[in-house]
Amino acid sequence: MKGIVLAGGLATRLRPLTRVTNKHLLPVYKKPMIYYPIEAMVRAGIKEVLITSSADHAGHFANLLGSGEEFGLTLYYAIQENPKGGISDAILLGEEFARKEKLLVLLGDGIFNYDLSNAVNRLEQKEKGATVFGIQMPTESGQYGVIEMDESGKVLSIVEKPEHPKSNIAQTGIYMYDERAFEFIHSLKPSERGELEVTDLNNLYVKEGTLSCELLDWWIDAGTSYDELLRANNLVAEKVKAGEFE
Repeated sequence: MKGIVLAGGLATRLRPLTRVTNKHLLPVYKKPMIYYPIEAMVRAGIKEVLITSSADHAGHFANLLGSGEEFGLTLYYAIQENPKGGISDAILLGEEFARKEKLLVLLGDGIFNYDLSNAVNRLEQKEKGATVFGIQMPTESGQYGVIEMDESGKVLSIVEKPEHPKSNIAQTGIYMYDERAFEFIHSLKPSERGELEVTDLNNLYVKEGTLSCELLDWWIDAGTSYDELLRANNLVAEKVKAGEFE
């Protein structure tokens, strides 16, 4: 399995912090934000990771991370020309990189301590399918996609930012896909906001009954606002000092 970390976007909600660099390079406690998804890849056993970013900041990532030797993996870089293209558009940049292997995809501003290695192994053993990761939290705000699943973990529906959510399980930015992901993305049409939506990709797996969901114990989206960035710093500091996180 290969890994993709998505670190593009304009991050207008975090200006002026992001006027000079990418939000994924901002500090969260004692590390740049981008370190956390990369370290999650390492814990999952991934050896090759592609980082996608905007053209303005690609050099910043390369200067900080280099070849990935510090982390014990090999890093590659790709530029998303359209920062508003959507998550599926960014995943598509890894088509040649993946070379028909399964994928672990992480959003660059999600921080968690869940060990993904068992989920990686389970998907590797399957002939086809995909896995998303959710967390139980209030979903009435309409900020996240909402996952409806049965007791076995099979996903019944995913709705992006619904007015009337069917569950209290929010979709996090952690996805695993079989080799058909790129074929599915090529079949997608842009949404009303002009993006290739990751929810549309996931719903293709829902339609064929091969999408499963696992729940995280904690997760924070550090890149959505000043308050969430501050909360991420405080939460990570607390967990590191308590010995619950490195």
